[in-house]
Amino acid sequence: MRLMIRAVLMTVVAVSFAACASAPPEMSSGPTLYQRLGGRDALKGVVDDFVANLVADPRVSGRFKGLQPVAVFKLQTDLADQICDATGGPCAYLGRDMKAAHAGMKITDAEWTATVEDLVKSLNKFKVGAKEQQELLAILGPMKKDIVGQ
Repeated sequence: MRLMIRAVLMTVVAVSFAACASAPPEMSSGPTLYQRLGGRDALKGVVDDFVANLVADPRVSGRFKGLQPVAVFKLQTDLADQICDATGGPCAYLGRDMKAAHAGMKITDAEWTATVEDLVKSLNKFKVGAKEQQELLAILGPMKKDIVGQ
């Protein structure tokens, strides 16, 4: 079952990348992905749940052991700002670039996959639509090269 979920998830991400690469820029003046995700409060809810999923997931939880509450809060705030900024919201992500933030961590492909699964779990919990999930994963997916193996 887990392999099937991973295969579906990877297929969705691959299709999203292909669709984004072939789509003309700014086809409509409709609501931004940020707006369709529900704005800042909705993003904060998803991100807070996502971080809780990461901390509870034995596949990646070791990365978060010993984090002080202030560090967890900073992680949540940075992630929310990054997603807000990347999806067309009014926020500015002021954190480090992904390569610098993950330097020396040697994150594996398995940890990347677990993290994506934990994010999807939160998106599903908050009933984020499939289209919005695909668009968000297509935005975040290219960061993998700057995170995995650094």
